[in-house]
This record gives sequence, structure tokens and C-alpha cells, in this order.
Amino acid sequence: MDLIDTHLHLIRREVTGHGWTREVPTLAGADFSLDDARRLYGGRVRGSIFMEVDADDFQAESRWIAGLIRSGDLLGQIANCRPEQDAGFEAWLDVCAELGVVGLRRILHTVPDDVSTTEAFRANVRRIGQRGLPFDMNFLGRTLPTAYDLAASCPDMVFVLDHCGTPDIAGGDMDPWRAGITRLASLPHVNVKLSGITAYTAPGDWDLSTLRPWIDHVVDAFGPARMVWGSDWPVVNLGSGLPSWLDITDRVLGEFSPDEQAMIGWRNAERIYKVNTGLT
Repeated sequence: MDLIDTHLHLIRREVTGHGWTREVPTLAGADFSLDDARRLYGGRVRGSIFMEVDADDFQAESRWIAGLIRSGDLLGQIANCRPEQDAGFEAWLDVCAELGVVGLRRILHTVPDDVSTTEAFRANVRRIGQRGLPFDMNFLGRTLPTAYDLAASCPDMVFVLDHCGTPDIAGGDMDPWRAGITRLASLPHVNVKLSGITAYTAPGDWDLSTLRPWIDHVVDAFGPARMVWGSDWPVVNLGSGLPSWLDITDRVLGEFSPDEQAMIGWRNAERIYKVNTGLT
């Protein structure tokens, strides 16, 4: 089956710095390059979209990544933005139009829960939609009601919920997350990304038997027509690592029809991010 990675992080510290990784030993101090990712893909991924990774200078990050897009090494990038700040927001969207940006994201699980609840934030997210771009949402499982409110306030654009809604798999309290996923899935303009979830298990407990109930609920709620796949590399190293996540992906998608595999693997990525994967 063919896969397009819609959630590939790259880190080149001399360009952007990534202060947050100092508290994450698995990631601290190292660079993570596209060549590294390709070796770990092992020929199982056909193309990649870069996902911003909360760089100290996110605009420098996007300009660096634009060079990899122009060279044909990446299909596009999902850039960082700050919808809570009006100053310079429209100007940044103008710049993004020249940088191969196919979507935008603001990480919302590391800031106060109410950041996305203001009308100013929502108005700026609508401006992203008016540019024809989707918005990737990154919320914790406990804050999925806030994600619902954001998406419901912007009905005329496309959203992608990253990492299956960041469930607390290690904590095991599935009910609030399950209810949040079901409610979000009731909004037809919201999609979900099968990515990142092995990082939220107890250490070493990331095998498919542990993940199965969580993945099954996402599939039941959204269906293959509204799912995309992502590696979340190198953050995936906090859980299974990339090769093992690919193995899990093969087993999960192997249970779907070829048409459904194509939807999750690459076709929905083409629809949402408007990239040309070259796949048919």
C-alpha cells in the first residue's frame, strides 16, 4: 500500500532552534534530517509533508523548508502561525503563499486551554480557510470540547485533528476522549490524523493490542474517507519509533479494502492539502 506522510518533523538547530526539546532527552541536542527519515521509511512512504515543530523562530523554519519543497524533496509544508495575535497575521499568510505552505497549525496543548476560544483567534483561523488552506488542530484528549467549539465556529473550512485527539492511553480513561471524538466527527469538515499515538502509551506498551480500542473508535467515528496518516517522526521516538509505527500501520490498514487503504494512505492527503502525490 502507498503512504504519504502528512506529519514529518525535521529539526536543524542552527536554523531555528528548538528550546522545548531540552526537556525531552530523546530529542535533545540532535538534528533530524530528511535523509534520516527516508532511511527509516525503508521504502514504505512515497512522499512527505513537513509539519512545523514549534521552532523558536517558526518563520525561519518555514523559509528553510521552502527550499526543500522547491527542490522537490517535500510535497509541501504545514506552517506555524499565531492566530491569537492580530499583528502581522495577514502578512504572514501572504508570505506563506510563496513558501509551499499547504496548511497551518498552532499547537494548542502546550498553552492555556482558552487560547483558541476568543473571537480574535477564530476570526484569524477563518482567514486561513479563506485562503483555501486547512488548519491542523492539536488538542489534548481532555480539551476536545474546545476543539469542537473552534471547528464549529469555522464551518466553511477544513480541519485536521492531529494524533487521534491525543488520547491519554497510559491513563486509560477512555470515556471523555471517546465522547470528544464522536462529537468532533459529527462535524463533516473535520478530519483526523492517524499519527503520534504511541507516544501517549505507558513506556514500552505501544503494541497494537494496546492501541486497538483507540484506533477502532477513531475509524468508527470518522471512517476512512476522513482519515490521513502521519509518522510524527522524530517525536514518535518517544513511543514506538518510526519503523515499528510503520509495522503497526501496515497491520491496521491491511484490514481495509484497497480503496479505503488509498483514502487513508494518500488520497485524503491530496484532497485536504491539495498536493500532487503522483499516485493513482
